[in-house]
Amino acid sequence: MLPILYSFRRCPYAMRARWALLEAGLLVQWREIALKAKPAEMLAVSPKGTVPVLVLPDGEVIEESHAVMDWALNQADPRELLWSSDSDTSALIQQNDGPFKHHLDRFKYTDRYPGTNKDEQRNAGLTILKSWNQRIAEQGWLLGERISLADAAIWPFVRQWRIADPEGFDNDTALAPLRSWLTGFLEAPRFERLMQRADPWSAGGQQHHFPADAVAVPLDQPLFHLALKGDWQAAQTNGSYRISTRGMGLDQVGFIHCSWQEQVNATFERFYADAGDVLLLEIDAAAVDAPLRADAIPSGELFPHLYGALPLEAVRSVVTMPASA
Repeated sequence: MLPILYSFRRCPYAMRARWALLEAGLLVQWREIALKAKPAEMLAVSPKGTVPVLVLPDGEVIEESHAVMDWALNQADPRELLWSSDSDTSALIQQNDGPFKHHLDRFKYTDRYPGTNKDEQRNAGLTILKSWNQRIAEQGWLLGERISLADAAIWPFVRQWRIADPEGFDNDTALAPLRSWLTGFLEAPRFERLMQRADPWSAGGQQHHFPADAVAVPLDQPLFHLALKGDWQAAQTNGSYRISTRGMGLDQVGFIHCSWQEQVNATFERFYADAGDVLLLEIDAAAVDAPLRADAIPSGELFPHLYGALPLEAVRSVVTMPASA
């Protein structure tokens, strides 16, 4: 039984929750809502009436987006987004969810707040944006040299600011690092999946999963992974295998590429035929301890992905691939 996610496509709080579910390799029952006609089922479990709402199979209800992100990444955190301290992360997210969101709403929807001065709200919001911009200029990301939970939680709101003032945001030379940081999220393949569309949910209508272009991986079928011999030998020393695909690690890609048996030869010919010593790992899908999800590549073909390190004990057999598959 899958968790149930009530969501609204354009809401930045719901966006960051869905982003974390994508990152963690999870599948959920997806219930897109209409803000003017919220389903009674959602209001019954979360009377506050805001998204996201995640209902776990045991009935536990998670009503805050930050908590949904924490829950998802505690299931699997393949790129180790939770590396930063709780206090540093919380301080930035509170600044975003509090003062910045306050100024964003009043800048973007000034007519909803009588007596509000739009220029004052813009200037106050820009002050916060410039503080984030300075962090990114100095470190690459908000909290250091690599992505953290704070980056994932804040970028949808910076996107909202840009939507409110695209010309000002895009032409402000002082925001160049922040702009590049945001572009990285918007141009990543994950963004298109994040923003998939669905009609508002009803109990008698079509029942969607999120992500819509993914399915669960059967645990009674073996999975296969092509590994360079040196990478597999290093894994024997390290205690687990953390290579996503040829030349790229789990921390870069976010999952380990796998194949079903009928996909192995084509994958070998396309990516590994000139790679030297290549091994074929047969994996017991039921023995891995991180989420498995089959995701669609651009052609539409589904490939199984492991959203975490591969335990050595989950590998049933290791054989050498022939020079020509």
